[in-house]
Amino acid sequence: MVVYNRGPEAATLDIIPQLWFRNTWSWDDGAESKPELRMIDAPKTATFAIRAEHPDLGSYTWYGQQPAELLFTENDSNSDRDRLWRVPSSQPYVKDAFHRYLIQGDQTAINPRQTGTKSAAVYRLAVGPNGRSAQVDLVLSAKPLAKPFAGSYAAFAKCRAEADRFYTELLPEADTEDRRIMRQALAGMIWCKQFFHYDVSRWLTGDQYPAALNRRYGRNSGWRHFQASDVISMPDSWEYPWFAAWDLAFHCAALALVDVDFAKDQLELLLKEYYLHPNGQIPAYEWAFGDVNPPVHAMAVLKVFRAERVQRGIADIGFLQRIFHKLMLNFAWWINRKDKDGHNVFEGGFLGLDNISVFDRSRPLPDGFSLKQADATGWMAMFALNMTVIALKICVEDRDYEDMAIQCFQQFMNIANALGGDVSVPLWDEASGFFKDVVMEPNGTPHRIDVYSWVGLIPLFASEVIDQRLLVHVPRFRAMLRRHAMGLFQGNIVCACPEMRTTAASIYCP
Repeated sequence: MVVYNRGPEAATLDIIPQLWFRNTWSWDDGAESKPELRMIDAPKTATFAIRAEHPDLGSYTWYGQQPAELLFTENDSNSDRDRLWRVPSSQPYVKDAFHRYLIQGDQTAINPRQTGTKSAAVYRLAVGPNGRSAQVDLVLSAKPLAKPFAGSYAAFAKCRAEADRFYTELLPEADTEDRRIMRQALAGMIWCKQFFHYDVSRWLTGDQYPAALNRRYGRNSGWRHFQASDVISMPDSWEYPWFAAWDLAFHCAALALVDVDFAKDQLELLLKEYYLHPNGQIPAYEWAFGDVNPPVHAMAVLKVFRAERVQRGIADIGFLQRIFHKLMLNFAWWINRKDKDGHNVFEGGFLGLDNISVFDRSRPLPDGFSLKQADATGWMAMFALNMTVIALKICVEDRDYEDMAIQCFQQFMNIANALGGDVSVPLWDEASGFFKDVVMEPNGTPHRIDVYSWVGLIPLFASEVIDQRLLVHVPRFRAMLRRHAMGLFQGNIVCACPEMRTTAASIYCP
């Protein structure tokens, strides 16, 4: 571990690497034997060694090369201080001990016997100014080592050379600066993979102590089936370490460059029966699963599928089939839940897009009022097109999916017509040449929301290029496409409304 001081003055930096066991002994009512961390004699080439013993994971040893102050406590909640339960703690050393010891000077917070289930090595490093650095060397090993740091620099150099070669081959024609930007971006994506554990039913009920009654009927109470115990790509491992579904879809499109198998697994994970709601809704984010996020997962599926085909020269049609069936449940949820009037104009709500309207779209309007959203409708047009393309690609091996391709494309045409004006109150504002949300009064009077933001740009996403080789396998779809083309244009561009300038919802077949 190397730390840098980029400032103009020398500074002292505290670094506190930690090793701890996740607390499962408390939640499982003592069914599991409690693990232990304890000091042991260090070899001559190390300044400390901590032995980690776990009934299932076995034994590990943590070595440090530079001197450090070692702290120990238990990884148990402090029921006295954290105000969760307001009952006496069952033992004196609890998980907030390091904060109390280092920040508040509480000498009694840590275990003087130097044993527990949570440990830390405290380094106080004096680092010079203007880019100077200090280094800490640590090793965690599954077997005892007489020389834990022997060969460590050679191992790091080998790994660095392998990474250099990997990223050079990934973007061979780029210059050094562009390659560095891509490498840092992808490294950040990989760094943000974290373990996510959330059993909603147990959280609503309570684990060590019964939950308050208001929790049982509050946040996520309609998601009792949700049980996550998975490694997930988080929005940010430091600032936003939580589950967020539509962020994850975009992550997969990028992660497919370096780990296509992980990207595929992540997309399938979101649609597992213990994530996807029985009604077809994809959970939004952990503090409010019932919120509505843009339906971008079919788009991510196509990007990951194409990335694998380029990298490996294979088309994983089975992956598309598994995903398609689950996404159809989500597609039906949107059609049935978010198109209240059945006019193919959608009311998604917040949609994860901050600061794009004059009011909070995640909150309900007064009784009788409704909001027709240009972005929700545009997202759904894109979703329908993405599902059309997935079905067409599956038809290469299984032509039974042609009906689904036709169904999804017809739904796209219906939505695109609504975007362009085939409704009583179109979302397209002819005077300003922009898509806008519309608020409807109980008596049907419309009011446009005159905001120029992403709301009016998202309908442009509803476009797709169809490889004409796909059309060989779908004669009925091909004939339908030609009928639309003949009715609108002299050529092979199909548009859902008479004027191309009124909507970008289109399909192009080269």
